[in-house]
Amino acid sequence: MAVSLYELSVPTYLQTLGAVSGFLEKGLAHCAECNAQPGEVVEHRLFEDMLPFSFQIRSVAHHSAGAMEALKSGVFNPPGKAGPLDYAGLQALVSEARGKLEALNLDEVNALEGKDVVFQFGETKIPFTAENFILSFSLPNFHFHATTAYDILRSRGVPLGKRDYMGRMRIKK
Repeated sequence: MAVSLYELSVPTYLQTLGAVSGFLEKGLAHCAECNAQPGEVVEHRLFEDMLPFSFQIRSVAHHSAGAMEALKSGVFNPPGKAGPLDYAGLQALVSEARGKLEALNLDEVNALEGKDVVFQFGETKIPFTAENFILSFSLPNFHFHATTAYDILRSRGVPLGKRDYMGRMRIKK
């Protein structure tokens, strides 16, 4: 059985974005229970040389909905410098990414199979096919940033477990 570009990307992104949305909710509830300010979470880092929670969430959106936009345009750039977002703004960013992905249809995405996609930062250009861009660049980055966001919340005491990260599995019906 062959797996299409749509099947290997969109449902995978949506599963994890759903999980990220869920653990963001749990993080907000934890802040309320502990009388902590959500803004403290937004700028929290696991280590000083790592980027903060806000960047992790921005990157989750960028490496999902942004990756699918790159398949259409043929170019993927690092996320630009955006203004600061508060916790609610980060939640909205995840919701927006989910909405963009839910709006895609199977035929539209599968029509992009084999298309050239270039990851470009500065003068550096790394060429991919659409499939290899998703499998070897976008999905690993997406999961790295989702995991790091999860880990930041765990480090702050948010009661999360593996099931929270896995999201809604695509089980046989």
